[in-house]
Amino acid sequence: MSSDPEGSEILADRPRVKADILPDLASLPPNTLGHQYAAFMTRNNISPDSRTEVRFVDHPELAYVMTRYRETHDMTHAVFGQPTTIVGEVLVKWVEALQFRLPMCAGGAIFGPLRFKPKQREQYNSLLPWALDQGQNAKFLLNVYYEKRWEQDIDEFRKEFNISLAPPS
Repeated sequence: MSSDPEGSEILADRPRVKADILPDLASLPPNTLGHQYAAFMTRNNISPDSRTEVRFVDHPELAYVMTRYRETHDMTHAVFGQPTTIVGEVLVKWVEALQFRLPMCAGGAIFGPLRFKPKQREQYNSLLPWALDQGQNAKFLLNVYYEKRWEQDIDEFRKEFNISLAPPS
């Protein structure tokens, strides 16, 4: 993050994603990143405040990076158009594992499919190549200063960050 201008700014400012921003984001035009994120959170009855605090990381900057990862995980779901189903979760974990190289992401990506039922496995197998491509080719998502981009058109955001939605499965 420190080698990217936007990532460096995030590390310097240490913004937090909290539930109190959701009403304002929901009032933005429907085609904006902020509105799409707020709609995703509302639709799935999720709060960014429900994430547990980072523990066992003594270095303040690394603890913040882990906090940022946790607080933006649902943003990843929203920008990739992935639901909070087990299949959607595992696909997002593949994107995050390839992007962030965090063991917990890789573990979820590798071991999550063990719980799939046959129909879920079929859907997953059809979408896995897309998730692997996105993880390798989308721009590094931890360098996104979402708070400065809430009003950005979601399609322009996806184009800028080389993100495509999954093909129909």
